[in-house]
Amino acid sequence: MESAADHLKADTLVKIPLQRKSQTLLALADLIEGFKRWPVWFLLACQDIKLRYRRSVLGPFWITISMAITVYTMGFLYGHLFRSELQTYYPFLVSGMLAWAVISSMVLELTEGFILSETLMKQIKLPHSLYVHRIIARNIIIFFHNLLVMIPVVIIFHQTAKINFYTLMLIPGLAIIYINALFYGILISMVGARFRDVAQIIRSLIQVTFFITPIMWNPAILPPQKRYLAELNPFYSFVELIRAPLLGHSPTWGNWIMVTFITAVGVVLSFSIFKKYRARIVYWV
Repeated sequence: MESAADHLKADTLVKIPLQRKSQTLLALADLIEGFKRWPVWFLLACQDIKLRYRRSVLGPFWITISMAITVYTMGFLYGHLFRSELQTYYPFLVSGMLAWAVISSMVLELTEGFILSETLMKQIKLPHSLYVHRIIARNIIIFFHNLLVMIPVVIIFHQTAKINFYTLMLIPGLAIIYINALFYGILISMVGARFRDVAQIIRSLIQVTFFITPIMWNPAILPPQKRYLAELNPFYSFVELIRAPLLGHSPTWGNWIMVTFITAVGVVLSFSIFKKYRARIVYWV
């Protein structure tokens, strides 16, 4: 006859798979519900931008003016420092800075994504992924504001900055960046909520990454035997998803392979951690 201990052991073995299945379904439901509630996070993103520039005459367009002053000044200065032709260097730098601005801003803001949403998280029951969507959408909107900076560059340097069929590849490029920002954003928002020093560490690393990523400098200036170092930088491939279409050509196959690999790793890693610790997030903020 089976003892009570055997029954208890059997019940435990049944509950463990059910618990894991429940965690997976809850995490998946959170992600699906986050997408479904797009009007909520989109309106919150728009409100964030309006509140940041309330009572100003130009409103959000101060973002564009600030970006224009920065990239136009840097283009003239570094073009002469690197002894590059402005015809090629200006479009390269401006498009690269636009790409870096949206990517780096997402990373920095997502480190405190859940922390800054503490009030909403504790008062209203919403999907945790919604707060990540809010940050990503806000930065995407700002990016489209900043795209106005490219108009004078395309007009003046039309030989190297072209609008053609490849320009449409900006849309799938932004979609891939959005997916990565969502999954990696959930991950770093969780880690940032649990360990508050992470935000400062990432902020310092982003500053270093800016200088080692081909944004101000072209990989072509490297010796041929060392150019692979730039290709191994994942940030370079994501920057190229935006810069290449803005310049009128397609990202390289190397860029697509790197982006696909990074995306796959991010989805698997983020979901596995999210489903395990999702219920604890509200206690960390």
